[in-house]
Amino acid sequence: MEQTTSLSAARLATLVEGFDRSPAYAGLADALRELVGDGRIGYGTRLPSERDLTAALGVSRTTVTRAYAVLRDSAYAEARQGAGTFTRLPGGRIRALDRALWPSDVGNGVIDLVCAAATAPPGIAAVYAEAAADLPAHLGGHGYFPAGMPDLQKAIAATYDARGLPTAPEQIIVTPGALAATAVVGSALAGPRDRVLMESPTYPNAVQALRTGGGRLTTIALDPSGWDLDAVGATLARRRPRLVQLMPDFHNPTGLVMPEPDRERYAELLARHDAIAVVDEAHYLLSLDDDARAGTPLAALARDAVCVGSASKSIWGGLRLGWIRAPHALVDRLTRARVGLDLGVPVLEQLVLTRLLTGDLDAVVRGQRARLREQRDAMTAALAEHLPTWGFRMPGGGMVLWCHLPATGATALSSEAERHGVLLAPGPSFAPEGGLDRYVRLPYASAAPELVEAVRRIAAAWAVVTSGRAGVASTASGAEPFLVA
Repeated sequence: MEQTTSLSAARLATLVEGFDRSPAYAGLADALRELVGDGRIGYGTRLPSERDLTAALGVSRTTVTRAYAVLRDSAYAEARQGAGTFTRLPGGRIRALDRALWPSDVGNGVIDLVCAAATAPPGIAAVYAEAAADLPAHLGGHGYFPAGMPDLQKAIAATYDARGLPTAPEQIIVTPGALAATAVVGSALAGPRDRVLMESPTYPNAVQALRTGGGRLTTIALDPSGWDLDAVGATLARRRPRLVQLMPDFHNPTGLVMPEPDRERYAELLARHDAIAVVDEAHYLLSLDDDARAGTPLAALARDAVCVGSASKSIWGGLRLGWIRAPHALVDRLTRARVGLDLGVPVLEQLVLTRLLTGDLDAVVRGQRARLREQRDAMTAALAEHLPTWGFRMPGGGMVLWCHLPATGATALSSEAERHGVLLAPGPSFAPEGGLDRYVRLPYASAAPELVEAVRRIAAAWAVVTSGRAGVASTASGAEPFLVA
């Protein structure tokens, strides 16, 4: 059953402030379509009554009536007799999964900007060789470690201690990647009667993973400038979610970092409404600028919070290890859920990560940061040259740019870009319930020359889309949904 959210006339008046009034109905309709298309007004939201919006905007009733009619005619809204006007999207909701779950080598000169994952750092092969030399000592046992090898649990716990979050080794559960960790949390803590609150945009893989236990999805828009904590509080009070998934450090895909005062208030809201935070920390090590650092771990402020970590982003995607850092009270429950999904991860990989965490991890991460910084700067310079009308915040960390297009068409662009030899992840892939078709995520995890060439090709594809000659319709018109990592 579809969730229903109502938008007040006062709030909508603020969102459309400054709309073109020549003529007013057309300007209002354009502003509303943009808000719905980029996700700031969610799919299925009940719009204010014509009378209320007329008063809030100070326009004629005819202006609002005609604007709503344009929305309905263009499939951005529908009227329900006796209930009001509700937002829609052409072709319905767009849902996405993860293309990277289907490994492939694109080849033939195609540049893959779907997968946000860097190549392995120098020296990783030597660490694998050293770990392999340690392996014989473990061959006499069964090799199953449902919560992780004790030395690795201890090493991961120490990383939280260093961040100011005291953690015992038994609070760590090692998993085959952060996605598996998220699935364990969803399976253990959110059943069919529970709501799971997620941001939009968000990392799309996590949507289904967190609903493994049958939890019902509800979303809240993440503003491009940051977290709207008034809206968060209202949603927590109205929806009463059991789990709240968020990424406070180098958010994927926006690159945002939650300010310290917001972390404190968010923690207070979670406690007030008895909600458990599921904190995705996969990118927290990837600060690229001196003034950009991950903040206080949310679990240090919200004691019920469950943290999900990963070696894939900060070290290498081929090192398929993630983990859960849980409050003591939840460890047994999560461990039981984990055994229902798998019995542990390979011993060799655990030995590798243990060596990395207890060795000179800073040197490894510094090298990754230096490469990402160079690649980010090359991509942003290329965008300034070839696509100067595109907007984006320069991220202080992480590995992606979240680009705002001057017009809707991200999904059409992803189709056209493939004709030009670039695979792209359009905004709707990151919108669990649709929208965001004015956004594109661009990872800068590839070599700088390849990124510059990718931008040049994307610019050529965008020129085709904006000229109206794009030969492939958007996924909203029936093409297969785009899948991202």
